Amino acid sequence: MSKQDFRRLILSALILMGMTYGIFLTRSGPALAPDFPVGGTKSEVVIEIPSGTTGSQIAQILFAQGVVRSFDAFFRVAVADSRSSQIAPGAHRIQLAIPAKEALSQLLDANRIPNLIKINEGAWSSEVFSQLEQQGFSKNEIALALKKILLPSGITGTEGYFFPAQYSFAKGTSALQAMQSMVDRFSQEIGNSGIGAGTKDFTPMQLLTIASLVQAEGDEKDFAKISQVVRNRLQKSMPLQFDTTVQFIKKVRGKIFLSLDSTKIVSAYNTYLHYGLPPGPIGNPGRAAMDAAMNPEGGNWIFFITVAPGDTRFTDSDKEFLRWKAEFENNLKAGMFGVQK
Repeated sequence: MSKQDFRRLILSALILMGMTYGIFLTRSGPALAPDFPVGGTKSEVVIEIPSGTTGSQIAQILFAQGVVRSFDAFFRVAVADSRSSQIAPGAHRIQLAIPAKEALSQLLDANRIPNLIKINEGAWSSEVFSQLEQQGFSKNEIALALKKILLPSGITGTEGYFFPAQYSFAKGTSALQAMQSMVDRFSQEIGNSGIGAGTKDFTPMQLLTIASLVQAEGDEKDFAKISQVVRNRLQKSMPLQFDTTVQFIKKVRGKIFLSLDSTKIVSAYNTYLHYGLPPGPIGNPGRAAMDAAMNPEGGNWIFFITVAPGDTRFTDSDKEFLRWKAEFENNLKAGMFGVQK
């Protein structure tokens, strides 16, 4: 091939690339993603979103029902907004002929979801069962379903695998179907986070337990540091001494200060009495806590304490920790943490 022929070949390739890019811009432009203007109509429809439905499938449902003007309009909004992953399966009451952004807002509006079950991050399974009972499922149905649900490999027990999210179930849904959908969402999240595969140091169950401790012990901004504290204490053969493990045993929330007697409760979950991790999770952790369990922030901290709301401090110094503890106790007396029951 001569140099002239080679230049022509390169020029042709560049022209073809330019044409392809131009076609992409044209096809992905506003003309192919028409959207309804703000205002819409006062008419509403109830749509059903099956468990496990993808963003593109939701877009198809909304377009077919006349909620959005085009599939592309909603799909683009869903891809650009991480909240779209929080859309609950089940029934949703939504207006017709509305902009795609408004459609997403209405799908996330708890007031528009009949028979809503909202599992908060860190909720105990007993609290999940209580919500199921409030929606009409009997204790016996829930107990039988608990024996039949299919769990991911390596996950056992009754705690930790009901993924925190909003759920709404169609009339006629069984307790087993409802609970399995929560577990299926959990399976997806531990797969995406990496917990399901485990690491060379921890099994999936141990990582899930760490995630539950991280969830219970602090705010999201501190999750990765708390995850490292857990590892540091385990490595030094120090007891974790987490108040939240005792609160899990006693099934009490909102208690900041534990009595000395509480730290002596006989239970495998009492991290004041026992070294190492508890035998299982102490709640149902969310995705941020799962990610932190897999990706701790490097540091040599072995102590942490929330001195004031939103002010959690980490250290490897006994003296510094004791100073902060005195500061915390003064703030507690001053009412900064509210009234303790």
